[in-house]
Amino acid sequence: MSKTRVLIIDDSALVRSLLTEIINKQPDMEAIGAAPDPLVAREMIRAMNPDVLTLDVEMPKMDGLDFLERLMRLRPTPVVMVSTLTERGAETTIRALELGAIDFVAKPKIGLASGLTDLAHDICEKIRVASHARMHRHVLTAPASSPAHAQEGQAKPERPAHFSRLSTEKLIIIGASTGGTEAIREVLTRLPADSPAVLITQHMPPGFTRSFAQRLDSLCKITVSEAVDGERVLPGHAYIAPGDQHLKLARSGANYVVRLDGGPPVNRHRPSVEVLFKSAAAVAGRNAIGVMLTGMGKDGATAMLEMKEAGSFNIAQDEATSIVFGMPREAIAVGAVDEVLPVMRIAERLLNKLAEFGLAHRV
Repeated sequence: MSKTRVLIIDDSALVRSLLTEIINKQPDMEAIGAAPDPLVAREMIRAMNPDVLTLDVEMPKMDGLDFLERLMRLRPTPVVMVSTLTERGAETTIRALELGAIDFVAKPKIGLASGLTDLAHDICEKIRVASHARMHRHVLTAPASSPAHAQEGQAKPERPAHFSRLSTEKLIIIGASTGGTEAIREVLTRLPADSPAVLITQHMPPGFTRSFAQRLDSLCKITVSEAVDGERVLPGHAYIAPGDQHLKLARSGANYVVRLDGGPPVNRHRPSVEVLFKSAAAVAGRNAIGVMLTGMGKDGATAMLEMKEAGSFNIAQDEATSIVFGMPREAIAVGAVDEVLPVMRIAERLLNKLAEFGLAHRV
């Protein structure tokens, strides 16, 4: 079997050396070169035609994001970002995922050599996933209808009270992994301000989910935030699992509330889609609509079947629009899915399904 050919792009000689060593220890991949900046990398890409790139952001001669945007427009190639875990680094990483990067590794701020060595397994797994990702010529577009509040200084429009009262029982429950940040954006930006509440588990490490939520909040008509333990689940809001805690749905009297759990990883993940979907099956039953988006592995498939058996209606993203079809495929395979749709049609289907409950206008 041919090896995955990886080109490393980083201005740090130490990082280039460490990543080369980590990659070359793997039997199924090899580092075919290492570039200190995007201009050198551009020529190496032309000459070597790598399968996967690892890419730093802050580099001389050309910013990593500028390079990534040009690459995805002209020569789409799977990219794993290597980003420093800072607030600015988190915001930049979210932007990189918007531009088409497959995944990222949080580069440690201190103890770089030991930190990257400790991350060797994650780095190699993400390169493996990236090597199988579906790549398309990437053109970043604005949402179908940009929210009025997107202009700086403007508040989100108030939600109509009649809809909020009607939709307090209905919930949208979303699970995603690799490629999920953009799939989630595609769904949420198409939902109206008075949408039923949305609970989301996206596989993402600590330090990045807050920036992800803030970015979505600036783009969406609904209010998007990182979930807080004990807060009430309200219509017109989306709640994203923090990067190091499981997100659960619970009841407090007549209300839905958020519960966060720092327990062990489930299916190797914390947060885990399995945990969220299982709680939705137990608490919401037929009042939930489940959505499984792009991602590697099978996290959430079994619990999505529990949701269906409890009466929920479930949708999976199709293979053609998934970066990685693993999680949707597994959910379909166990019989947990009612419909399979391209990601750009999922929000429309959600609204039409809600219309059957009398909660929204059919589109």
